[in-house]
Amino acid sequence: MIMLGLKMGMSPVGSLRKELYEQFRLLKLHICWEITGYSRFCSTRKRPMKILQDVKGIIRPSRLTLVLGPPGSGKSTFLRALSGKLDSTLKLKGQVLYNGEELSPSTSGYMCAYVSQHDLHHAEMTVRETLNFSGAMLGTNDEFEMLGEAVKRQKATVNKLDMEIDAFAKATTCGEGSNLTTNYIIKMLGLCECADTIVGDEMRRGISGGQKKRVTIGEMLVGLARCFFMDDISTGLDSSTTFEIIKFLRQMAYLMDLTMSVGFKCPERKNVADFLQEVISKMDQAQYWAGNQSEYRYVPVEKFAESFWSFHLGRLLQDELHMTNNITNGSGTKQLNGSGKLSKWRVFKACFSRELLLLKRNSPVHIFKTIQIAFIAFVIMTLFLRTEMHHRTVEDGNKYMGAIFMGVVIVNFNGMTELAMTIRRLPIFYKQRELLALPGWALLSSIFILSLPISLVETGIWVSLTYYVIGFAPSIIRFLLQFLILFGVHQMSLSLYRFLATLGRTQVMANMLGTATLIAIFIFGGFVISKDDLRPWIRWGYWTSPFTYAQNAVAMNEFLDQRWNTKFQYGSFISTTLGKVVLQSRGLVTDWHWFWICFIVLLGFSAVFNILSIFALEFLNPPYKHQVTIEAKDEKQMEHTNEKVGNGTVSRHQVALLLQPLTLAFSHINYFVDMPAGMAKYGITEKRLQLLRDVSGAFRPGVLTALMGITGAGKTTLLDVLAGRKTGGYIDGTISIAGYPKKQETFSRVSGYCEQTDVHSPFVTVYESLQYSAWLRLPSNVGLHERNMFIEEVMELVELTPLKNAMVGLPGNTGLSAEQRKRLTIAVELVSSPSIIFMDEPTSGLDARAAAIVMRAVRKTVDTGRTVVCTIHQPSIEIFEAFDELLLMKRGGQLIYSGSLGPLSKNMIEYFEAIPGVPKINKGQNPAAWMLDISSHVMEYTIGIDYAEIFRNSSLYKENMLLVDELSKPKPNGKDLDFPPGYWQNVRSQCMACLWKQHRSYWKNPELNVVRLVNTFAVSLLFGTVFWQIGSSISTEQDVFNILGVTYGSALFLGFSNASILQPVVGMERVVFYRERAAGMYSSMPNAIAQMAIEIPYMIVQVLMFSVIVYPMIGFQFTVAKFFWFTFFMVLSFMYYTLYGMMTVAVTPNIEIAAGLSFLIFIMWNVFSGFVIPRRMIPIWWRWLYWADPAAWTVYGVMFSQLGDRTELIHVLGWPDQTINAFVAEYLGLQDNYFTLIIILHALLILLFSSIFIFSIKYLNFQKR
Repeated sequence: MIMLGLKMGMSPVGSLRKELYEQFRLLKLHICWEITGYSRFCSTRKRPMKILQDVKGIIRPSRLTLVLGPPGSGKSTFLRALSGKLDSTLKLKGQVLYNGEELSPSTSGYMCAYVSQHDLHHAEMTVRETLNFSGAMLGTNDEFEMLGEAVKRQKATVNKLDMEIDAFAKATTCGEGSNLTTNYIIKMLGLCECADTIVGDEMRRGISGGQKKRVTIGEMLVGLARCFFMDDISTGLDSSTTFEIIKFLRQMAYLMDLTMSVGFKCPERKNVADFLQEVISKMDQAQYWAGNQSEYRYVPVEKFAESFWSFHLGRLLQDELHMTNNITNGSGTKQLNGSGKLSKWRVFKACFSRELLLLKRNSPVHIFKTIQIAFIAFVIMTLFLRTEMHHRTVEDGNKYMGAIFMGVVIVNFNGMTELAMTIRRLPIFYKQRELLALPGWALLSSIFILSLPISLVETGIWVSLTYYVIGFAPSIIRFLLQFLILFGVHQMSLSLYRFLATLGRTQVMANMLGTATLIAIFIFGGFVISKDDLRPWIRWGYWTSPFTYAQNAVAMNEFLDQRWNTKFQYGSFISTTLGKVVLQSRGLVTDWHWFWICFIVLLGFSAVFNILSIFALEFLNPPYKHQVTIEAKDEKQMEHTNEKVGNGTVSRHQVALLLQPLTLAFSHINYFVDMPAGMAKYGITEKRLQLLRDVSGAFRPGVLTALMGITGAGKTTLLDVLAGRKTGGYIDGTISIAGYPKKQETFSRVSGYCEQTDVHSPFVTVYESLQYSAWLRLPSNVGLHERNMFIEEVMELVELTPLKNAMVGLPGNTGLSAEQRKRLTIAVELVSSPSIIFMDEPTSGLDARAAAIVMRAVRKTVDTGRTVVCTIHQPSIEIFEAFDELLLMKRGGQLIYSGSLGPLSKNMIEYFEAIPGVPKINKGQNPAAWMLDISSHVMEYTIGIDYAEIFRNSSLYKENMLLVDELSKPKPNGKDLDFPPGYWQNVRSQCMACLWKQHRSYWKNPELNVVRLVNTFAVSLLFGTVFWQIGSSISTEQDVFNILGVTYGSALFLGFSNASILQPVVGMERVVFYRERAAGMYSSMPNAIAQMAIEIPYMIVQVLMFSVIVYPMIGFQFTVAKFFWFTFFMVLSFMYYTLYGMMTVAVTPNIEIAAGLSFLIFIMWNVFSGFVIPRRMIPIWWRWLYWADPAAWTVYGVMFSQLGDRTELIHVLGWPDQTINAFVAEYLGLQDNYFTLIIILHALLILLFSSIFIFSIKYLNFQKR
């Protein structure tokens, strides 16, 4: 038994930031927050806000405690404070006592379970696997193992117990599982049918939103905690499922003597709960004023609190609080402390099993990587084919060095996908670290162990394919030694990018750190510029690069072989071997003991990066903090509202837009999907799974229709089919609009769809989101003033006016809360003034008051002559009876009722009560809750009836079909929908609108802009420092090679870095694009053009920064023409790299595959750029790739513009002195007659990448619905 007493003298203090519109201020804020972590170091517009104030009370064991309050009242913060899960950045004063003792942080994770509002799960894992992992982490499995061992030891005396356990196991198992608790929770939560279905995400079809919420609840219920704190657990669930869960929790609390505090919103009926929330609301309080309305003034919350503590219940509670300090049962808490802790081996075992499962589920990524490295190995081994590789001269040695360098680079690059894969999993880790006490070492060690066979396979493929074909030293020992070093390189690479992901924590920041680190270790690695050519004050960087040790080890393994022992005598190299000359000319070591030093250092790098990753996982907080959005309603405005209420006058602007009332009729709709793989083992032989079965109905103007049914009945599926939003599957049946067959291209012009998931661009304000939607979705003849007035009316309708200038933000992290985001989703559709509106769960996630506000807005929308249909889960009586008609579905996609509700739901009640065996509705019971209860699968099975069959044989069905037939025929004077081809706005207006939104999004995204500018500045300084004044004095061929190195680095790495940073932003906007395109807002081309065009000014700023810093630091001749050509080619390089990054996202289903494809193309550009191997040495069968390589063109253009007219003599090792322009023409193949062609090729490539991006955005859809 645990009694929880709480005394909070002061509240947590949260930071609130007013939205700033000037970019330099956003940059200032972002930089200050990242560097200091505290607002006091920078003059931001922040102020403290009291979230909880003087909260006192007692939560008793064996009781269910309900926490009520409107949005923003601090319910979630309160529950987190009680469960020990409060954010460390918030300031808490007061005490939370369990049986009179404070709960230690180390044991709060085992004694207290907190169920979050946010549903974060691994999309690749099934429901059962997700709950099994939670059970393993929370120690549930151990309890059943102990019970099983007891049964085995006492077989003779526990026969009865054994039989009961066996019966319980059979009763609670709904498929293959691992333990009884998981199976029972799955059954209790109604997840049996989807237990072996993957959870899914916005890009992968999985379970529904309501089912995800149940999985979130189940993650905590499978544990052994004594106190459960559940935040908003009814969101997305129908009332029947919610009631079953609450009933189970009540039984659990009573039987197990637990303490549960359940904070949720939107109760089923308008009663005390609704009153308690609305009576403290500024907007709703007036309706409960009992006196003269002219005397009413808003009574603040503080007055209610004072009244409570002066009431006799408040005084009694005060006395009980004083008694909690004298509780003598504190030993119970001490006994529990530490009892739930798992051994480290158990934690590791659970985590390792989960990671092995995820490895299997992500096998396409690893298969792609394996094929990729095999393909690149084929290119490299045929590029450096042994028949063309000799070992007679230094030039031959340089060619081998190119092959060695590419091997090190490619094996390292193949680990870069670890960056994206780790970033994608971090939000789930942070949740499980908090709620499941998942330690960072368990996750990291599991990933590390599973990465070993991956490294063995990928490194083995590379070495096996390339070693002997290229013609490296034939000794098997040297073959194995090269494999050993490259294995160490691959492990170092995986560890490095894993650490950078845990350090950056966001895709944009991690990509910047990854590419910046890659550039640094690449430049300092000793190949781009020799160690001996580095300035003494920067030479330390050479020894900090892992590439240094990898290249030294592999090069020594080759050039210290006996076949390179030919004596070489020239200049300072006297009486030494050819192999050592090659090594010394590159500044590499020549003593063999360095090989093992290099190998040990590589392993050391891997160990250090893994240890740092563990520290980052353990101690760094999630990157975003959800900040409360203060509604912009000041006291003067409140006083003005009071005056209007007191006077009994409320003004409202009405903006009348042209509207064409339309009917929608559908007949015999069937929807099938392909049967999931693996179902044959359960005896299922059908090739297709039917989700909708012979559904018919009609929606009419001015009639508000509710589409209801228990979770999994197919409500959202039906809406998607009718709205034309399905991207897969097979549809049968007819759909007609105003009596004419539905045409999707015209239907999208007159319809709106409020999706269940709230997808919006995060870096714009609420008002800008609505402006953008109205701009593109209202007819072009609607003026700007009228459009803005209509937007204001819609915002007032759904109470978004106080949040007008609030940033939308990322779900669950920043910006709007869940219910505010839901209201924005509805408003985005309402501003298009559609004739037909589909709303999928418009009240999901809203409290009773907010749901009532939304439904009032919906009701007013219907009264304007629009056709509105809503799926809805758990309506109160007030909301349910606001609907005119009802379509009720059962699980399996079958219709069981279609008709009018009637006054007080009379028609619906009479229909179901007439069915034999159906329980009568109780007096005062919510008709919606009663209807869902009696139509559940359990009730249907108990009574022994089939509701779908009864409905098909009823007179109501015949009336419904007559109505459908009538509305499926055109009226005598009617006409089909006729709009000008295309969209409401012309292409020019679409481009302007899309560009406007992209501009606002970029301007308010400080992370992206800070990262890009800081990255460009840092790389510029790095290049300028490493290659300091190398262009001012050119006397040897190595000086030319150094200039070639800086040109090569500039042409490849900075552009590639920019592309990598941009990819996650493009991927995030693609999800928004899918919604907007489905809504018929614009064609694909204007959006693609806007995405490309917005990059131009940012690219120009980056290039100018790079050129102004690098050009003078490396000592190029400072003439206007040469500086112009350098900057010009850098601009072209940035442009094609940016488009290349956008293109790879557009042609791939996710960021991981996009990163892999980027790596593949980048490696090809790297190999054939003319730096690793000059054009004249490339075999004839691959030489065409040099001319297809844009990086080679950029290197060509910069090198020729800078050195093509230089006539100074330089010293060439082993050859007579030559002029600079003659050497670059002979060795590199740079000639004047190709210069113009190079510029044209750049322009054509930019056009090609732009076209592919536009084509992919238009025709490729990776969203599965």
